[in-house]
Amino acid sequence: MGKNKRKMEIRNCTTDDLEKIIELYDDARALQRERKMVVWPVFEPKFILTEMMQLRQWKIVVNGSIACNWAITYQDPEIWEERDQNNAIYIHRIVTNPSFRGGRFIDVIVDWAKIYARSLDKQFVRLDTLGNNKKLIAHYTSAGFAYLGMFRLSNTQSLPEHYQNEPNCCLFELAL
Repeated sequence: MGKNKRKMEIRNCTTDDLEKIIELYDDARALQRERKMVVWPVFEPKFILTEMMQLRQWKIVVNGSIACNWAITYQDPEIWEERDQNNAIYIHRIVTNPSFRGGRFIDVIVDWAKIYARSLDKQFVRLDTLGNNKKLIAHYTSAGFAYLGMFRLSNTQSLPEHYQNEPNCCLFELAL
């Protein structure tokens, strides 16, 4: 008999996913606290639902369960400043279901993001992380992102709360 292969799909999130996504964010905050990382604020359901309605919330589903979730934007001027030239997609808030940790979903997201960004005629896939998180820097660079360095953000007023609390931001870019 052949190996039991897991069935994996990437899809847009739906409003039916809201409760699970909120639970995943809660799990991520607990892990961030445990690892003494920058901790995400509680994201309002309305904020998440808006992203869903704009088709900017994505998920990896494995055997019927949400294994991983992330959001994208098409502009990110507060973080990327003059680099934001309408030529990239920006990945935010990657969160992995605790039952699926260690599955290297970053590689799946990168493969998807390259195809998705090219379909929109973009030149880059970008993401950021706050603070000097060496493990996350290594994780993202191992997935193909170039680490551009740590930058001090100057215009954080419209960004979520954790950006005001930690203005040092690591930037990552994947050229297509």
